[in-house]
Amino acid sequence: MASSMKFLFVLGLVLLIGAVVDGAGECGKSSPDNEAMKLAPCVGAAQDANASVPGGCCAQIKRFSQNPKCLCAVLLSDTAKASGVQPETALTIPKRCNFANRPIGYKCGPYTLP
Repeated sequence: MASSMKFLFVLGLVLLIGAVVDGAGECGKSSPDNEAMKLAPCVGAAQDANASVPGGCCAQIKRFSQNPKCLCAVLLSDTAKASGVQPETALTIPKRCNFANRPIGYKCGPYTLP
Protein backbone atom coordinates (compact mmCIF):
# COMPACT_ATOMS: atom_id res chain seq x y z
CA MET A 1 0.00 0.00 0.00
CA ALA A 2 2.80 2.44 0.91
CA SER A 3 4.66 1.77 -2.34
CA SER A 4 1.56 2.48 -4.43
CA MET A 5 1.01 5.77 -2.56
CA LYS A 6 4.65 6.67 -3.12
CA PHE A 7 4.29 5.86 -6.84
CA LEU A 8 1.17 8.02 -7.14
CA PHE A 9 2.90 10.89 -5.33
CA VAL A 10 5.96 10.71 -7.62
CA LEU A 11 3.74 10.41 -10.72
CA GLY A 12 1.70 13.43 -9.62
CA LEU A 13 4.85 15.43 -8.98
CA VAL A 14 6.28 14.56 -12.42
CA LEU A 15 3.02 15.56 -14.11
CA LEU A 16 2.87 18.83 -12.17
CA ILE A 17 6.45 19.76 -13.06
CA GLY A 18 5.82 18.83 -16.70
CA ALA A 19 2.75 21.06 -16.83
CA VAL A 20 4.62 24.01 -15.33
CA VAL A 21 7.59 23.65 -17.68
CA ASP A 22 5.34 23.12 -20.71
CA GLY A 23 3.30 26.23 -19.89
CA ALA A 24 6.30 28.54 -19.66
CA GLY A 25 7.51 30.37 -22.75
CA GLU A 26 9.72 33.41 -23.24
CA CYS A 27 7.29 35.47 -21.15
CA GLY A 28 6.24 32.84 -18.65
CA LYS A 29 2.65 31.71 -18.98
CA SER A 30 1.60 34.71 -21.06
CA SER A 31 2.18 34.78 -24.80
CA PRO A 32 4.37 37.49 -26.36
CA ASP A 33 1.30 38.69 -28.28
CA ASN A 34 -0.64 39.17 -25.02
CA GLU A 35 2.31 40.97 -23.45
CA ALA A 36 2.62 43.20 -26.53
CA MET A 37 -0.86 44.57 -25.82
CA LYS A 38 0.56 46.10 -22.62
CA LEU A 39 2.96 48.19 -24.70
CA ALA A 40 0.26 50.37 -26.27
CA PRO A 41 1.87 53.53 -24.77
CA CYS A 42 5.05 52.67 -26.71
CA VAL A 43 3.65 52.53 -30.23
CA GLY A 44 4.68 56.06 -31.23
CA ALA A 45 8.18 55.64 -29.82
CA ALA A 46 8.48 52.23 -31.49
CA GLN A 47 7.68 53.72 -34.88
CA ASP A 48 9.79 56.89 -34.70
CA ALA A 49 13.28 56.99 -33.19
CA ASN A 50 12.93 60.76 -32.69
CA ALA A 51 9.65 60.56 -30.76
CA SER A 52 9.78 61.06 -27.01
CA VAL A 53 9.13 57.95 -24.94
CA PRO A 54 6.15 58.35 -22.58
CA GLY A 55 6.65 57.48 -18.91
CA GLY A 56 4.00 54.76 -19.15
CA CYS A 57 6.00 53.12 -21.91
CA CYS A 58 9.23 53.22 -19.90
CA ALA A 59 7.43 51.64 -16.93
CA GLN A 60 6.26 48.72 -19.09
CA ILE A 61 9.59 48.31 -20.88
CA LYS A 62 11.41 48.27 -17.53
CA ARG A 63 9.47 45.11 -16.61
CA PHE A 64 10.53 43.44 -19.85
CA SER A 65 14.15 44.61 -19.63
CA GLN A 66 14.64 42.19 -16.73
CA ASN A 67 13.89 39.35 -19.20
CA PRO A 68 15.56 40.07 -22.57
CA LYS A 69 14.09 36.90 -24.15
CA CYS A 70 10.60 38.13 -23.38
CA LEU A 71 11.40 41.69 -24.51
CA CYS A 72 12.61 40.36 -27.86
CA ALA A 73 9.66 38.02 -28.27
CA VAL A 74 7.24 40.87 -27.52
CA LEU A 75 8.89 43.39 -29.85
CA LEU A 76 9.08 40.83 -32.67
CA SER A 77 5.56 39.45 -32.06
CA ASP A 78 2.78 39.45 -34.64
CA THR A 79 0.85 41.94 -32.49
CA ALA A 80 3.78 44.37 -32.48
CA LYS A 81 4.23 44.00 -36.25
CA ALA A 82 0.49 44.55 -36.84
CA SER A 83 0.73 47.75 -34.75
CA GLY A 84 3.39 49.12 -37.07
CA VAL A 85 6.25 48.66 -34.61
CA GLN A 86 9.67 48.95 -36.24
CA PRO A 87 11.82 46.39 -34.37
CA GLU A 88 15.09 48.27 -34.88
CA THR A 89 13.45 51.41 -33.48
CA ALA A 90 11.57 49.63 -30.69
CA LEU A 91 14.77 48.04 -29.44
CA THR A 92 16.19 51.52 -28.76
CA ILE A 93 13.44 52.28 -26.22
CA PRO A 94 15.30 50.91 -23.14
CA LYS A 95 18.24 53.18 -24.02
CA ARG A 96 15.91 56.12 -24.67
CA CYS A 97 14.33 55.51 -21.25
CA ASN A 98 17.86 55.84 -19.80
CA PHE A 99 17.86 52.42 -18.15
CA ALA A 100 21.35 51.78 -16.80
CA ASN A 101 20.74 48.04 -16.41
CA ARG A 102 19.37 47.39 -19.88
CA PRO A 103 20.51 44.26 -21.75
CA ILE A 104 23.11 46.00 -23.97
CA GLY A 105 24.35 43.87 -26.86
CA TYR A 106 21.65 41.21 -26.46
CA LYS A 107 20.87 39.56 -29.80
CA CYS A 108 17.20 39.85 -30.63
CA GLY A 109 16.62 37.95 -33.83
CA PRO A 110 18.58 39.84 -36.49
CA TYR A 111 18.81 42.91 -34.22
CA THR A 112 21.07 43.86 -31.30
CA LEU A 113 19.93 45.87 -28.30
CA PRO A 114 21.86 49.16 -28.15
